[in-house]
Amino acid sequence: MYDFAIIGGGIVGLSTGMALLDIYPGSKLVIIEKESSIASHQTGNNSGVIHSGIYYEPGSLKARLARQGNKSMTEFCKAHHIDHDICGKVIVATKKEELPLLDNLYKRGLENELEIEKISAKELHEIEPHVDSVGAIRVPQAGIVNFKQVSEKFAEIIVQNGGEIHLNSEVKRIVEKNDEVIIDTNQDTLNTKTLINCAGLHSDRVARLAGYKTDMKIMPFRGEYFKLKPNKRHLVNNLIYPVPNPKFPFLGVHFTRMIDGEVDAGPNAVLSFKREGYKMSDFNAKDFIESVSYPGLWKLASKFLKEGADEYARSFSKKLFTKNLQKLIPEVKEEDLIPGPAGVRAQAISSNGKMVDDFHIIEGKRSIHVLNAPSPAATASIEIGKEIADMTSNKVEKPIADVD
Repeated sequence: MYDFAIIGGGIVGLSTGMALLDIYPGSKLVIIEKESSIASHQTGNNSGVIHSGIYYEPGSLKARLARQGNKSMTEFCKAHHIDHDICGKVIVATKKEELPLLDNLYKRGLENELEIEKISAKELHEIEPHVDSVGAIRVPQAGIVNFKQVSEKFAEIIVQNGGEIHLNSEVKRIVEKNDEVIIDTNQDTLNTKTLINCAGLHSDRVARLAGYKTDMKIMPFRGEYFKLKPNKRHLVNNLIYPVPNPKFPFLGVHFTRMIDGEVDAGPNAVLSFKREGYKMSDFNAKDFIESVSYPGLWKLASKFLKEGADEYARSFSKKLFTKNLQKLIPEVKEEDLIPGPAGVRAQAISSNGKMVDDFHIIEGKRSIHVLNAPSPAATASIEIGKEIADMTSNKVEKPIADVD
């Protein structure tokens, strides 16, 4: 009998395991991961940005945990000698019509207790000489890291503290009782006192397996990137973002210097026809039918027809993708870009057609389900793990172990 079983070996599942073993030392804990390695999906295929929390609704879980997570992630990387760089980022207005939006974002950043500053086009030119701008916000707290390396350190700490990680172990059946949860996998059957669902792209399905119906469904949005050729990396010093379009729930294409020195350009945001569909050609009939038969998707799509069409157009046209990037850096040419990796964002959409904006976590009898944890979940992962560990207090009748 395990004290805790966590489904999902991404950065949120691992951070939760680490937090639980810290709060309940000596407890018996297992992480169940269906892939052959940890951090195989969202964690291992993201931009590697340590976010500040500037974009999120003041008072929301995202805003609080991103701000706290920025600090705790930086401290963790320092303590464990993980390569990272708090290089800062700029959010750029490229035309006068965007200046009121920039002002609104600046006010939101101040409400979220961030030390940010508005800078002129001249001041921006000193930071990012190749960017075209009429004004910008400098966000010094933002940084870069390889979150897969962070996850590997989380896993190492879990194992050192007595936890187990079961790879190639896919959950097939869950029976939640009043005093235990029975989990059948393709490998064996596990019994646990508390189940924690951190399954990311499959979190809604795991919740349904446990018997919980939620008014939301995970939709997989693929973000496709290009990379700047090595001889063009000098065009980008650190992180360059556009002012977000308030009519569209994604940030828009941007430039990201990675911790290995490469520069990513993108992403767009298109619905994937497979929950783990990193290629345009990836298709899974079950995933596709489940997505297109969901009324919430069509309600959402009806609100963003033009924006959605533009995203798909960029997916098929490098020329259009380049044109979008040129709004930030006019010097970028189509021949400067080479195909990069893609990531898939697990975004929960409610049945009324709204994207679930905040992190969303629900409690069951003997379970906790993380049903929406897209970006900035990697940044906030240490704090999300602590939050979930605190939620287990009403499911643990007494201290699991007495450790001197």
